[in-house]
Amino acid sequence: MNITIENIVLIGSLLLFISIVVGKTSYKFGVPTLLLFLGIGMAAGSDGIGGIIFDDMEIAQFIGIVSLNFILFSGGLDTHWSSVKPILKQGLLLSTLGVLLTAVTLGLFVFYLTDFTIYESLLLGSIVSSTDAAAVFSILRSKSLALKTNLRPTLELESGSNDPMAYVLTIAFLTLVINQDQGILSVIPLLLRQMIVGGVAGFVFGKLSKLIINKIELGFEGLYPVLVIALMFITFSATESIGGNGFLAIYICSVYLGNQDLIHKQTILKMFDGLAWLMQIVLFLTLGLLVFPTQIVPFFGIGIVVSLFLIFIARPVGVFLSLAFFKMKLKRRFYISWVGLRGAAPIVFATYPLLAGIEKASIIFNIVFFVSVTSVLIQGTTLGIVAKWLGVALPESKETNTDVARFISEIPKTAMKEIVITPRCYAVDKKIVELGFPKTAIIAMIKRNNKYLTPNGSTVINKNDTLVVLSENEAGIEEVEVCLNR
Repeated sequence: MNITIENIVLIGSLLLFISIVVGKTSYKFGVPTLLLFLGIGMAAGSDGIGGIIFDDMEIAQFIGIVSLNFILFSGGLDTHWSSVKPILKQGLLLSTLGVLLTAVTLGLFVFYLTDFTIYESLLLGSIVSSTDAAAVFSILRSKSLALKTNLRPTLELESGSNDPMAYVLTIAFLTLVINQDQGILSVIPLLLRQMIVGGVAGFVFGKLSKLIINKIELGFEGLYPVLVIALMFITFSATESIGGNGFLAIYICSVYLGNQDLIHKQTILKMFDGLAWLMQIVLFLTLGLLVFPTQIVPFFGIGIVVSLFLIFIARPVGVFLSLAFFKMKLKRRFYISWVGLRGAAPIVFATYPLLAGIEKASIIFNIVFFVSVTSVLIQGTTLGIVAKWLGVALPESKETNTDVARFISEIPKTAMKEIVITPRCYAVDKKIVELGFPKTAIIAMIKRNNKYLTPNGSTVINKNDTLVVLSENEAGIEEVEVCLNR
């Protein structure tokens, strides 16, 4: 079946509906829902029962880049600085040095195993060097599995931040494959520029985005998520245009925004959570349609060898060397090594060699697809078993109790005070979001003209308002009064 204007909406909506319904069953078997979405796409493709012919690499790459923007941005918004700060160094080393070591180790193996050139081998290693957060945590939830100490935030930070490094390495080695006369030292300026410019741009755009979100008057709450989407794409495209890493920029920008006081922040977070799921489904369905299963079969042998080497050798080498200077129990290092699921990003990155037209592009694409699928099947279905075997798992009830306690502690309710805003008060004509309230306190209600309002971040404080302030303790109330009267 050919995709036409007349049937694309019907087919797309049916595939989306089927993916959501069938995806519910994955929790019973410990298989990530995203793998089922991929399977549905393959079943609907040219080699499947659907017979949909789709082989446009440019459209697939465009969908992949847009989807990764939403997925990375949503992951950044959900990253709590307080939880990742203690393991920041470990997470960043895993997502940079760990990715590099994994790529090089696997690349050297492929070079000695096949007839690939060294640059082609390192290109393949780079493409599959990053891990997938969505796949990892969907399985952890499905298995009702909690992890000890700081394992979860470590894995979360690594999985959310290592795609930019894999992307930079992919572009660098693709450049070397195309320009065989260049040496490996020639791409070092590219690597440094991508990471430095991307990091700085992400922080700058994060600052500007916060200012725009909190200062602009849109009038409708539903427009704020749309504004953030626009800012996200501006951050990505502007960073790319000046030679930086757009993926790194949007991740840093979103982490910054996620830890700031924003107008209608909860609305923005909920919207992006839904959009991230939508984009994950669309991305995997698209990649499933793009793949021809009959073309993958000839690569079964090399695919399984490369996948096993990545799982049991290359990934552990990257993890153990990256964490060599940190105090961490051996069992935890082994578990981090095992949680190395490959997701959609490697398949998206594998479209770059195809569009560049290099000789072994189709071979690389099929091997990468095979590696991603087998990684999820082998590691994804055993994350719970390995966690319990290594002794790094906790009963779900313990994590739930911890989360509930933390949530309750974040709701200021111990101390309460009514504060009257005098005409000379600093807070007059200021938005709540501009006052810099402590995290442990909120304005629960505002009494204005004998009526009670439920405020949000964009609410402007008027003179003679009476604020009903809730806080965890009396110190929080005192901090609020300082913010109101400075």
